[in-house]
Amino acid sequence: MKKFFAAAAVAATLISSISLGAADRKDVLKVYNWSSYIAEGVIADFEAWYKAQTGETIEVKYMTFDVNEAMLSKIEKGHEDYDVVCPSDYIIERMLNEDLLLPLDFAALPDSINYIAANRSPYMTKMFRSINPDVDANDYSVAYMWGTTGIIYNTEFVTKEEASTWNVVRNPKFAGKILIKDAPRDVYGPVLIYLKQEELKNGTVTLQDLMMDSSPESIEAVKAFLMEAKPGVCGFEADLGKEQMTKNRAYISLNWSGDAVWAIEEAAAVGVNLDYVVPEEGSTVWFDGWVIPKYSVNRKAATYFIDFMCRPDIAIRNMEETGYIASCGAMEVLESQIDSTFAPVNLSYFFGEEASAVCVDPILYPDQSVIERCALEHDWGERTEDLLSMWQEVKGSKAGVSTYIIIGLVVVAIAAAAVFSSRKKNSRKRGGKRR
Repeated sequence: MKKFFAAAAVAATLISSISLGAADRKDVLKVYNWSSYIAEGVIADFEAWYKAQTGETIEVKYMTFDVNEAMLSKIEKGHEDYDVVCPSDYIIERMLNEDLLLPLDFAALPDSINYIAANRSPYMTKMFRSINPDVDANDYSVAYMWGTTGIIYNTEFVTKEEASTWNVVRNPKFAGKILIKDAPRDVYGPVLIYLKQEELKNGTVTLQDLMMDSSPESIEAVKAFLMEAKPGVCGFEADLGKEQMTKNRAYISLNWSGDAVWAIEEAAAVGVNLDYVVPEEGSTVWFDGWVIPKYSVNRKAATYFIDFMCRPDIAIRNMEETGYIASCGAMEVLESQIDSTFAPVNLSYFFGEEASAVCVDPILYPDQSVIERCALEHDWGERTEDLLSMWQEVKGSKAGVSTYIIIGLVVVAIAAAAVFSSRKKNSRKRGGKRR
């Protein structure tokens, strides 16, 4: 009985402390985001802006993660009361399916500062609506950054034509000079698109069908393709591929557009010419978005924070510093990227009809013709373990050995370069994001 009362006393104390903590949290906003995925000074600027708009003081507790699933695990267990989180597309889908999100409280925002409503891109609205057929994800999330999956290639050794097919990772001409992103979801989709070209052309399947295809047959087909490519692959890399490309240690890298922007600019500074292409067969688009988890304590400040991140000048700052592309559809964002050295591209899908012929970097903003052959990835649910199991089989021991050899050769140089790069006033620093 004494043990019972002792346990009850402890429980009461815990409940009391939790309640007190929640009450104390009205002045605190907990933000959980990817590493290096926000511009310097933005947090402090938000705190000042929030005070000016509401008359209330707010302190942002800013924390970072590097793996979607690690972040999700904390929220699923209810052990963390994060107010704002920035998961990737398929994790947003999973969180919606598992009832882990709160709807956004748009009514809390005065019309004069509702940047979410004013600056939604029609493309992002459409893509978010496709996340879940039963629930409009636009009511629960707001896009932050986005991009494509494609091929970074060294123009001295690889032609654009050679790089414009996913089959380039099996091309024996480049054996030992090929890197593949250690991201099974981002590799599976493009390879399946390549393998299903005939079905796509005759209309028996669509790109979106393939994004939902986790059948054993398709998993085996992708595995067979990757096993054929494996002898020529010098590494399956999580975050070092872009560095190796800038140093001519690899000529081809299956990678993301944000990494491509960083790599191209860094390589140019040392006389290495890189480019990026979305293969002709088709590819995937990805995005990360802001959400409010169901265990959030400060929903009001969370809504204001998401809104602030949609303000055009803040979107531009974040884009310029991370190297990734802001999902904000404001014309000010587009105007900040105009560069007459590039040929015009059609961005009407993203910014509206007035952007049907604008001169911007096509890696940052792909032409509509490129987007039309790209699809959004989806969560696999219970089949995720099958994908991960296949991926581990593909990588096997060879991938580990070659990757570690490469890492051993470049780790010191990379560390030195990282210190140097962090001090440079480079307009695109590139985030340390891993999808």
